[in-house]
Amino acid sequence: MTKLNIIDASFTQEMMKVTANMYRLGWDERNGGNISYLLTEEEVAAYLDIEKVVRTIPMQFDGKELAGKYFIVTGSGKYFKNVIDDPAVNLGVIRVAADGKNLELLWGLEDGGRPTSELPSHFMSHIARMKVDPENRIVMHTHATHLLAMTFTHPLEEKALTRTLWQMCTECLVVFPEGVGIIPWLVPGTNEIGEATAAKMHEFRLVIWPFHGIYGAGRNMDEVFGLIETAEKAAKVYTYVQAQGGAKQAITDQQLKDLADAFGVTPREGFLEL
Repeated sequence: MTKLNIIDASFTQEMMKVTANMYRLGWDERNGGNISYLLTEEEVAAYLDIEKVVRTIPMQFDGKELAGKYFIVTGSGKYFKNVIDDPAVNLGVIRVAADGKNLELLWGLEDGGRPTSELPSHFMSHIARMKVDPENRIVMHTHATHLLAMTFTHPLEEKALTRTLWQMCTECLVVFPEGVGIIPWLVPGTNEIGEATAAKMHEFRLVIWPFHGIYGAGRNMDEVFGLIETAEKAAKVYTYVQAQGGAKQAITDQQLKDLADAFGVTPREGFLEL
């Protein structure tokens, strides 16, 4: 049976468009940033022969919990700016092999490339988030400029940083009422940073990597991009406020509670001082 063109698949188009947008925003310079998108077998089978493995790629991570799962991912060393023009080189559709130690490439990465070097962190975060929300499908890492800058100038404490972001834009509490998690600085691409990020993903959909960037997770591309976009806008406002001499007034904790009540969300326990 003739398969549809995978370039036309909604999940491929989403990856092409969001990577272009993130590059345009200046969040993903050079080969910075990576995205993984959990797919169903039915979605993949409409476009690819799932019995045809292009090549097998060893993985330095025990992925047995994800055995048989399909993902479309950005490639290691690939530039987000190039994805939209050459998706078959810069993206790959992979399946986690039954042994959990190998990846089966079904499409893409045509120049012999490999999936993002942050794949262990992505997979650990997918595992953690699916235990909290079985509908989680996206993990996104980016170097959002103003959030990155804040990690140099703001206390690296979850309550303090979350409260600052909540106070910068009224919508923030509504968008991420659970707040933001923070891990220590760790070497990227290691299982150690993946484990630390995943531990936070049990409680947060946004996790800050100090002096590096942010991880986001959610059910679809709009949700995750929107999470990061909203936090980054708040960080940008914070930057402007500090440059203008610091805040003279701000949203009060009672007003934040009133906001949460009005929108039916529950702020993270202990983060509001009432």
